[in-house]
Amino acid sequence: MEKYVIHQPNYHRLLKEYKADLGALGYGSSSVKTYPRCLQEFLYLMEQQQINSIRKIQQCHIMAHHAYLQQRPTLYRGGALSGSTISQHLFAIRTCFAFLERTGQIKENPMSALVFAAPVKEERVILSIAEIKSLYEAAGTLRDKAVLGLFYGCGLRRNEAVKLNSSDIHFKDALLYVREGKGKKRRVIPMSLQVSNDLKNYYLHERHSYINSKEKQNEEAFILNKSGTRMMGLGYDTLLKNLLDKSIIPHLKEQVSLHILRHSIASHLLENGVKIEQVRDFLGHSSLNVTQVYTHIKFSQLKQMKAV
Repeated sequence: MEKYVIHQPNYHRLLKEYKADLGALGYGSSSVKTYPRCLQEFLYLMEQQQINSIRKIQQCHIMAHHAYLQQRPTLYRGGALSGSTISQHLFAIRTCFAFLERTGQIKENPMSALVFAAPVKEERVILSIAEIKSLYEAAGTLRDKAVLGLFYGCGLRRNEAVKLNSSDIHFKDALLYVREGKGKKRRVIPMSLQVSNDLKNYYLHERHSYINSKEKQNEEAFILNKSGTRMMGLGYDTLLKNLLDKSIIPHLKEQVSLHILRHSIASHLLENGVKIEQVRDFLGHSSLNVTQVYTHIKFSQLKQMKAV
């Protein structure tokens, strides 16, 4: 968050206390990382307006921040923030003021009377088999194919791919182990022969070319970047965008993310007759209600898949 450097000691202290409170309340590691970042941007902008105390923040400042978020572009991908991202920012501010009120640090909560419209759910993009095939054809390296294997073939979340170590993949049994998924859940993912071969080819024939002898701590990471360190989220995002540019679907570049690959494999599995309970376990969902989202596919999309 170098872009949003704050200087007020009380704001620094608040960020630290807020993050600790999220952890104490049982929020996941991703939330404990994301919400303080959202709050930091808000506090930075308050500081820029010479509002140097949390007690001076009023409803009008929060409403102005909401208007700003609706206009602010994304930091890395370009384009406007999604409704869900804006909701994350507002949730961070709301839970921060709730924390301050709960701990007696403020008497009046400026968020308590504010109500914001729920974000409009964006139409879920599902790539066809032909579009997935074009991404594989655009893959210029064994690592590219391995990454597609992780996100499409294995349906991993981005954070799960970041944490993946070489020891988590058992090629002999064609199994991939997610040691700590969402909600700290573990699961075992069966790999198809093609996915297993793509991951094995990268591991045996290309991964060594990325290894940097100075980066000993990253030797256990399965996917390495050009610096020889563990591939992080932004690195995966960039790799996918490069593949999209070379594929037959560059026009979908702003709509397709790593998570869309996860959506797509789930929909393809269901379309091919895999039971929803098995797809739930494959994705690591806690309930069928979450998995059922993937059954809401337009008939035209299903027809297109069948035609491939």
